[in-house]
Amino acid sequence: MRSVVVALLLAAAAPSAAQASAWTQPRGQGQVIVKWEDMRAERGFDPSGSLADLPGDRTDRTLGVFAEYGLTERLTVQFKGDWQDGRDVFVDYEGRGPLELGLTWQAYRDDKTAVSLYAGYADAGEGRNAGYAAPGEGRGDWEVRASVGRNLQGVGGPWAPDRSFIELQTARRMRTGLPDETRVDLTVGGHFGRDWMVLSQAFGGMTDDDGARWLSVETSVVRRIGDWSVQAGWREAVAGRETPQSRGWVLAVWRRF
Repeated sequence: MRSVVVALLLAAAAPSAAQASAWTQPRGQGQVIVKWEDMRAERGFDPSGSLADLPGDRTDRTLGVFAEYGLTERLTVQFKGDWQDGRDVFVDYEGRGPLELGLTWQAYRDDKTAVSLYAGYADAGEGRNAGYAAPGEGRGDWEVRASVGRNLQGVGGPWAPDRSFIELQTARRMRTGLPDETRVDLTVGGHFGRDWMVLSQAFGGMTDDDGARWLSVETSVVRRIGDWSVQAGWREAVAGRETPQSRGWVLAVWRRF
């Protein structure tokens, strides 16, 4: 019975490293990121936060696109969407996920620090609009997000990054037909020369009704090749409540224009 309760109340974070960055795009410039995620879980965090076996394996695959373009030096338009397919012991689904459109405003920026504010609307799809809900549940979401980033100098040494950065994002997601959410994302990145970057990220959140909570960590490597970049990483849920212990590969292609 305990496993059935866990499966019925599953939740999953839906992080995106690119979304609502503290640094907006320059006017007339942008980027597109196409990302493949393959998440699998055999256990989940129950309502007390303890791990329990699921009654059946869970798989969630997503092919997503994120695009942003600088309308002005301080205003960037962003688009996000995906196509999903997956299964668990109760459902086998395939379909469009939420489509989100929003604007990021550069509130402050100097040589080292950037602060931005984001507001966007997401139209629900037939896929999982929230990991804790069945596919197709939910209708539309508004999100507001504040981001602050800081460029740091390298720490020296042959294996240390030449330069690095840290970014913190906090968001409030107001949902229709699903509980509202509060999210916090943290990214630490290190540049090794011109063409290599290592990202360490944490994505956390919770719903208002004292229900689902999640914390996932991700480590990835990005290789730049001219205007293109390729990314490969691993994401894993490390804590939560009413949340699957999902883990899997994340692969992406970036194109700047």
